[in-house]
Amino acid sequence: MESIQSIKQRFEIIGNDVKLNRAIEKAIQVAPTDISVLVTGESGVGKEAIPKIIHSLSHRKHAKYIAVNCGAIPEGTIDSELFGHEKGAFTGATATRSGYFEVADGGTIFLDEVGELPLTTQVRLLRVLENGEFLKVGSSQVQKTDVRIVAATNVNMFEAIKKEKFREDLYYRLSTVEINIPPLRERKEDIHLLFRKFASDFGQKYKMPTIRLDDDAVQLLLKYRWPGNIRQLRNIAEQISVLEESRLISLATLNSYLPNSSSSNLPAIVGKEKKEGDFSTEREILYKVLFDMKGDLNDLKKLTLELLKHNDSEKVQEENENLIRKIYGDDEEEYAEQEESPSEILQLPEPYIEKPIVKSPQQEDKYHFAEEIQEEETLSLQDKEIELIKKSLERNKGKRKAASAELGISERTLYRKIKQYDL
Repeated sequence: MESIQSIKQRFEIIGNDVKLNRAIEKAIQVAPTDISVLVTGESGVGKEAIPKIIHSLSHRKHAKYIAVNCGAIPEGTIDSELFGHEKGAFTGATATRSGYFEVADGGTIFLDEVGELPLTTQVRLLRVLENGEFLKVGSSQVQKTDVRIVAATNVNMFEAIKKEKFREDLYYRLSTVEINIPPLRERKEDIHLLFRKFASDFGQKYKMPTIRLDDDAVQLLLKYRWPGNIRQLRNIAEQISVLEESRLISLATLNSYLPNSSSSNLPAIVGKEKKEGDFSTEREILYKVLFDMKGDLNDLKKLTLELLKHNDSEKVQEENENLIRKIYGDDEEEYAEQEESPSEILQLPEPYIEKPIVKSPQQEDKYHFAEEIQEEETLSLQDKEIELIKKSLERNKGKRKAASAELGISERTLYRKIKQYDL
């Protein structure tokens, strides 16, 4: 069995991180077997190195090794790419074609971004994993293949299973052994080492002196989160090597190449993009509405307190003009119109409408009961309104907020009514 160090040299893997070494060690251990392997990790961490290690150390190393990017193949043609098709199976199928599983018989297939596979293709892949059988598109003849599958994904597979975007049975078939590659931000000691390697490579490639970082720039390099991982680090090294005339890179120069470097030390959620229909999105909208309502309630409390202290609505309105506009917005004109027309009548709640019962010995006139009620009603609607406001204020010990809630009107309307009727 080859050592971890010799594997690193052979496949040009840079780093001494414990998690990275453990991932390479697992790849070496499973290589001689035909166990299916699932490689997980964020985009750009170098997942493609693991299947190469597994294939090169297996008994299949002299057979074909095919890497397939499942996310780059259109959904309509991926079945044809993987399993082949018969002539005339679909429009444009002018000849019979062999798929990757037929071509790589006896070898290894690396399915990169396997989480992007359509559900129909997942069913076909599950059959290959179970008994090595597959059907070409447009064919009814079952074919056999002896292929080892190594898959990789940057998708949270449990979330995908929960949302029914990935089959649970296929996941457990693929992940007989799972190998996780740590993100670059968890390999602090390897970041500068990788940068120096990339800088040296690009110096030789473009025939120019190798760039170096000063101490402050090195510290920034280590603090940055590197959301694009090794791929992003390599791109930054290449940009600086080509564009900068000075070969000694300062903190300010490096900072200009790092996007959002000012907030690079803040926590961030990686790989959890919210999509339309997610419950988390709806929940956050409700939270925002509740927080806005809480803010409006606090503003109303402040405005009410000012009214109670000064008892001068015009003065309070002048001093709190911005606050009133913030609370009521365009509705302020509506309230102004209501103040100009004091004919607004309270909508009387049913419990307070007293309907006198008139007993009549004769029921010959079917409208007699209604006529008696009309004659008994001596109070005007305005008098009833005043009476209701007084009773509500007495019951609530003068607290206008509670009274307005009981009457079913706003505090502003209640305040205007009290002022109008001089209560």
